[in-house]
Amino acid sequence: MSQTKYDFLIVGAGVYGSVFAREMTDRGKRCLVIDQLRHVAGHCYTEEREGIHLHVYGPHIFHTDREDIWKYVQKFARFTPYCHRIKSFYRDKIYSFPINLSTLNQLWGVNTPDQARMLLETKKIPFANPANMEEWALSQVGEEIYKTFFHGYTTKQWGKDPKELSPSILKRLPIRLSFDDTYYNDRFQGIPEEGYTHLFKRLLDGIEVRLNENYFDKKIEWDRLAKTIVFTGRIDEFFDYKYGELGYRSLRFENQIVDIPDYQGTSVMNYPDARVPFTRITEYKHFQWHKFLTTPLPYTLISKEFPDTWNRDKTPYYPVNTAENDQIFEKYRKEAEQLKNLIFGGRLAEFKYYDMHQVIGSALAKVEQLSQTVFPELKK
Repeated sequence: MSQTKYDFLIVGAGVYGSVFAREMTDRGKRCLVIDQLRHVAGHCYTEEREGIHLHVYGPHIFHTDREDIWKYVQKFARFTPYCHRIKSFYRDKIYSFPINLSTLNQLWGVNTPDQARMLLETKKIPFANPANMEEWALSQVGEEIYKTFFHGYTTKQWGKDPKELSPSILKRLPIRLSFDDTYYNDRFQGIPEEGYTHLFKRLLDGIEVRLNENYFDKKIEWDRLAKTIVFTGRIDEFFDYKYGELGYRSLRFENQIVDIPDYQGTSVMNYPDARVPFTRITEYKHFQWHKFLTTPLPYTLISKEFPDTWNRDKTPYYPVNTAENDQIFEKYRKEAEQLKNLIFGGRLAEFKYYDMHQVIGSALAKVEQLSQTVFPELKK
């Protein structure tokens, strides 16, 4: 048998694959990265439209509370300081979001944290152990807020009744009794000044990357090239759906250049009303606020985001963590653990609703684990 050419074949040039490849290459390992897309960066991919960075797969705001991860990404890109704030448009009114004292003032006229706390307590519907997203939301904010901000949006986003979804989906969102309207609680937030694609090209600098390559079209040939396979795609596809097909949601976008300087006054406007077909409008100029302060443009770029059913011909954006899907995934996970020289990582392979910083942390942790166990010579 001929000697393998690479130490690692990494399937996917997104967050997990790119970070893993960078770290292993810097430790002297030979890496080959392949991706079925025409570009690197996975769903973080950005491209320029009329001087504005378009996030082709939807808005990505980098945020983390881990200083080590913040320092890590800054090695590969300069970040524009950006603190994410959004608004919610419901039945001809614009509300502050996520839920904060300003929202409660707009809804109920309360002015102080104590007033808000007392009124909110009367609205809550108690559940000893909330079993799904709807029960958790009702137990935290009551029916009016749930119906206004969450029920319609969630139903559109996931294509499921909220009773079928995990409470973890909403637990990501803060509920504040102050006027703090920032979306994330994390200390470190920003957006790459030159776009995410530039960041990923820096991550993959000096590493062999082959694009427009589907791993499954030549799986046997690819596997022969490397000692270890790192797979970041759909885990059910890897196992040829032997335990069933996992559920995902897809998205489609309508992008438009609009001949006005500012379309909506904020980067993201949610549309939680179930009667509106899209979930949000992103205005990308606001992500590059610093640039356009000094070089204003007379036009802007907006993107309407429409949730979509998923099939194998569409892009999987979000894993749908229903009880049935989680049971199917657990079967795949257990089988994956038995395979030697195979590593599964990332949102699709781990069937988790990861943020970017969490995927980076997962990849760095895997490299560290391998350095301590399988490849002790990799220790820095």
